[in-house]
Amino acid sequence: MTFTLAIVGRPNVGKSTLFNRLVGRRLALVDDQPGVTRDLREGEARLGDLRFTVVDTAGLEEVTDDSLQGRMRRLTERAVDMADICLFMIDARVGVTPTDELFAEILRKRAKHVILVANKAEGKAGEGGYLEAFGLGLGEPLRLSAEHGEGISDLLTVLMPLADGFAANATEDTPETDVDLSEDDEDEDAVRVPTMDKPMQIAVVGRPNAGKSTLINAIMGEDRLLTGPEAGITRDAISLTIDWNGLPIRIWDTAGMRKRAKVQDKLEKLSVSDGLRAVKFAEVVIVLLDAEIPFEQQDLRIADLAEREGRAVIVAVNKWDVEENKQEKLRALRESFERLLPQLRGAPLVTVSAKTGKGLDRLHAAVEKAYDVWNRRVTTAQLNRWLAGMMEAHPPPAPAGKRIKLRYMTQAKTRPPGFIVMCSHPEKMPESYSRYLVNGLRTDFDMPGTPIRLTMRGQGEKNPYKGRKERKPGALGKHLAKKRGPAK
Repeated sequence: MTFTLAIVGRPNVGKSTLFNRLVGRRLALVDDQPGVTRDLREGEARLGDLRFTVVDTAGLEEVTDDSLQGRMRRLTERAVDMADICLFMIDARVGVTPTDELFAEILRKRAKHVILVANKAEGKAGEGGYLEAFGLGLGEPLRLSAEHGEGISDLLTVLMPLADGFAANATEDTPETDVDLSEDDEDEDAVRVPTMDKPMQIAVVGRPNAGKSTLINAIMGEDRLLTGPEAGITRDAISLTIDWNGLPIRIWDTAGMRKRAKVQDKLEKLSVSDGLRAVKFAEVVIVLLDAEIPFEQQDLRIADLAEREGRAVIVAVNKWDVEENKQEKLRALRESFERLLPQLRGAPLVTVSAKTGKGLDRLHAAVEKAYDVWNRRVTTAQLNRWLAGMMEAHPPPAPAGKRIKLRYMTQAKTRPPGFIVMCSHPEKMPESYSRYLVNGLRTDFDMPGTPIRLTMRGQGEKNPYKGRKERKPGALGKHLAKKRGPAK
């Protein structure tokens, strides 16, 4: 049986640094300024032979109102209530503060098991803080340096008996799930059916304050992510795995992306790069717009990025509940969509309200269809019959009076669909004719919105004797030629 370990403490004591070390990757953003982490981030940790879930939390602060810090504190307290073990971290170089004493009292009342850790205790600088930690009444503290990895073996020693206790209390053994087929073992052409072990990867992207976190909370049916009227609350790209009405998904909440010229802060640059990484690993990307100011220049850049990365794209317009002239607004949105994003022609445009939950069923259906189109395969026979009809309706151009011959066509890949056309003089094929073929593929094979990759490729010469030197006849050849006589 695995267990959940929540890392809690004041801001800037090194919680995210320890989280990254336990999961073995730089998942959480780390910076010298306090208050970088705001949401709860989960990861699969490995420590020796132990496998468990570790939760990185926001820094605890002495605030209980509805401000941003107060909402962050309530989210952290929720993690404390849900965790099996709480790792309470203090800064050994600063020593025990009144805030540490306050939260130690809270943990004594609410947490099931508490492990006290004095971080940044390398060298003599943390000796005083380590000794002060005994006064918190949470047992003997562990000396730790999350940045340098010192004291990790001591943490393993403390966790082992607790993990054995959780295993003993389990009613039945958990089956081994580490052995699984890799993606290389699967049929690349087969449509992968999402499961809870391998869910569909969805990224929600957009400008700041478009309502991304609120939308994901509405999909989950609980306030799992930190939300509020302030722009730019989300910093990390947070992933959550859920069953969305029978569809297993892993959905990523990303930081709002502003124009590059406005991004000056180092932390915001890290947040945006984290969101871009989520787009690259996603299968379906939901571009969330604000109904009041849709299709801003930055929205177009974000949608174009998702298309260039080859992801299935869905455009969702949020805050639809406050719109008064819905029909007129919807017509204007569709016209702007077709005009400003021709590369996503036919992509779903869904109106939702993350606040009230309306439109989520339409968004769910659009995600399923976009994923199906993204995985679609067309047989070579169908493609070549279609290509013949397209050439008959509109023949290929003839640059310099020499017509380009399209010999045959096949689909090379899916996710997204990629096609190869074998032809003569592929370098002379104009872009307009390629667009003509791509638009025809979208219409005739029902592939709206998904990125389509079309490659023109030349065919090698089939004459095996081309380029070979002419051989002179030997003595026998001369004799036979003389016997045949002169050619008539």
